[in-house]
Amino acid sequence: MTSSYKNIGNYGLIGDRHSAALVGLDGSIDWCTFPRFDSPSVFAALLDAEKGGRFAITPTGFYTGGQRYLPDTNVLETQFMTRSGACTLTDFMPFYRQADRTPIAPGCLVRIIRCDQGTISLRVTYEPRPDYARASGEITTRGSTLVVVVGDSELTLRSPVPLAVEGDTATATLDLSAGDEAVFILRYGSVLNLWSDEASSPRQLLDRTVEYWHDKAAHLEYEGEWRDVVVRSYLTLHLLTYVPTGAIVAAPTTSLPEWIGGGRNWDYRYTWLRDAAFTVEALIHLGHYDEAVSFFEWCQEMCGLTGDEPIDDDLTTRLHILYRIDGSVDLEEEELTHLEGYKGSKPVRIGNGAFGQLQHDVYGELLASAHLLAVRGVPMAKGQWELIRILANLAAEEWSKPDSGIWEVRGGPFQFVHSNAMCWVALDRAVSLAEMMGKTGPE
Repeated sequence: MTSSYKNIGNYGLIGDRHSAALVGLDGSIDWCTFPRFDSPSVFAALLDAEKGGRFAITPTGFYTGGQRYLPDTNVLETQFMTRSGACTLTDFMPFYRQADRTPIAPGCLVRIIRCDQGTISLRVTYEPRPDYARASGEITTRGSTLVVVVGDSELTLRSPVPLAVEGDTATATLDLSAGDEAVFILRYGSVLNLWSDEASSPRQLLDRTVEYWHDKAAHLEYEGEWRDVVVRSYLTLHLLTYVPTGAIVAAPTTSLPEWIGGGRNWDYRYTWLRDAAFTVEALIHLGHYDEAVSFFEWCQEMCGLTGDEPIDDDLTTRLHILYRIDGSVDLEEEELTHLEGYKGSKPVRIGNGAFGQLQHDVYGELLASAHLLAVRGVPMAKGQWELIRILANLAAEEWSKPDSGIWEVRGGPFQFVHSNAMCWVALDRAVSLAEMMGKTGPE
C-alpha cells in the first residue's frame, strides 16, 4: 500500500482558522476535519489510502502539473496539463471579515475548476468517511445536494454535475472546454444555498477570502531576504490559529510518523504551550501582535484569571502543557486500529497522553514571549500580571524536580538541564517584567 501514498511535500494546506484540509498534487483532498482542527476527520486517505476517504478532482488520463498559492494568500491553485488541454483547480476555505470587522468562517470548502485552454476530462471521486472512517458515510440526495449525516450535523456537497451514488461513494466525469468553469461547495452543518445568495456566491467568497489574506500579509514587518518564504510561513502560522479562543495548534494532522514504519505517531492537533509560545514570538518579531494578545488571554482563562482578584499560589493553578483548542483536557489517547497509517506506519492515534506530563521548561517559554510582547510596548491585559507571577513562582518551586522535558519522554521523569535552564529564563523575564510594571517584589 505504500505506493498509494503521496509524499508529505506533495500536499498544500488550506484552512479557515477553525479547521484545515490537505490537497494533493493530484487534486485529492486526503485530509479534512470539520468543524475544528481537533474534530474527527471526514477525509483521511492520508492515514489509510483504502478506508480513509477522499474528495478528488483529477484528469482521467496522463497529466503533469504543480501547485502554488495565490500571492500573499492561503488560496491554493493546482494546475493540470494534459495532451488535450490545461485547467486550474482553486481550493480554499472561506474566511473573511464582515462589515463590522468581525471574522467569519462559513464552515465550507470551495473547489473551482476552470479549463484554461483546449479541452479536458476529469474524474470526480467523492468518498466521505466520517469519524475517522468509523461511522457510516452513506450518501443520500436532497435535490442536487449530496448529504451525509455526521452525528447531529450534515456534510453537504453541491455539485455542478450529477454524481452517480453507490453507498458511501459518488463519482462523475466532468468534461470542460476552454473558458468553462465548475464549482463544488462542501459544507458542514445545516444546508445553506450559497448558489442563489449573490453576497455568498463562490466568486464573492473567493474575493473576500483573498482580500482577508492580502490584508494580513500587508501588515507583516520584514525587509530582509527571502520575503516570499517569510510571507508563506507567516500566513501558514495564521492558518494554525483557532480564532474563537486564540489557541494555536502544533499541526493540523495526526499520526504522521517521525520515520516511515515507526511507532512514534502522535496527534498534534492541540495547543502545546511551548510550541504556541514560539509561534507567538515569531509573529511578534514580524510586527503582528493580535494573535499574541489573544493567546495570552486564553492562557489567563486556563488559570481562571479573568477577574480582578488575585488567586492563591496553589499548585492547582499549574498549567497543563497542552490543551484542546477549546481549553479542555479530555485528551485520553486512543489507537485507531482499523486504519493502517501513513505508508503503513501504525498505530494511528487520536488524543495525546503527554497532557499529563510535567515539562518545566514551559514556564520559561511563556514568560519569554510575554516579555517580548511587553518590550514591543503592548499593554498587558487584565490578569496578565497574575499569570506572570504564578509562572515565576512555579519555576522557582519546581526547577529542581524531574520532568519529561522538551522531548516528552514517556519513561521518566528525569532531570533535564534544558528544563532547569528554562526555569532560570522564567525568573529572569519575570524580574524584568516586574521592573517594567513598577512591581517591587513577588506581590
